[in-house]
Amino acid sequence: MQNTLQVDDRVVVDKLGAIKRGEVVVFKDPGGWLTGVTARERGPIGKVFQFVGVLPDTSTEHLIKRVVGVPGDHVACCDAAHRVTVNGQALGEASYLATRSDGAGVQPSAITFDVVVPTGHLFLLGDNRDHSRDSRCHLNDVQAGAMRGQNAFVSHDLVVGRAVAVVWPFDRRHRLPIPDTLRPSRPASSRHQTSATITAGPEASC
Repeated sequence: MQNTLQVDDRVVVDKLGAIKRGEVVVFKDPGGWLTGVTARERGPIGKVFQFVGVLPDTSTEHLIKRVVGVPGDHVACCDAAHRVTVNGQALGEASYLATRSDGAGVQPSAITFDVVVPTGHLFLLGDNRDHSRDSRCHLNDVQAGAMRGQNAFVSHDLVVGRAVAVVWPFDRRHRLPIPDTLRPSRPASSRHQTSATITAGPEASC
């Protein structure tokens, strides 16, 4: 999620509100996203926040990504200008995508995909797209008893809540607002789709 979040940042999580497109959310691994990852133990301040419930328990393997697609959304990459689109609307993502050492922004996605998000699920992308194992990376996953790519979409019941602000370190305190480009100018389809629609290139297995 760099540069939106940095290593060792601490965030406040709202566990009560409904999840919306554009929010940064904390969620449990839907299966295979955290292979080989060991959670780091929190320091004293983080443990206090964890105890009172504003931070998730690191022992239960959580991730943090941005919601780009909600149920019914048609999310694709890329258009002629190499942008991600949601319901046909191109996203201007410069305000939150990571930047390279030369100051240039990372491209929205080197992975081609075209999906419709199923009912009760979310399509999540990291802000550091060159180094993010997010929904794109699992569109070709095959798991026993599941459709191809099913675990690319995160079920609502795996979402702990919305990360609303960075609270530590003090010199990095800031809110995590919804970017204007992800506010729904074109609504998701109201049609209930119980299974995902997925078209993805072979590179969607990062």
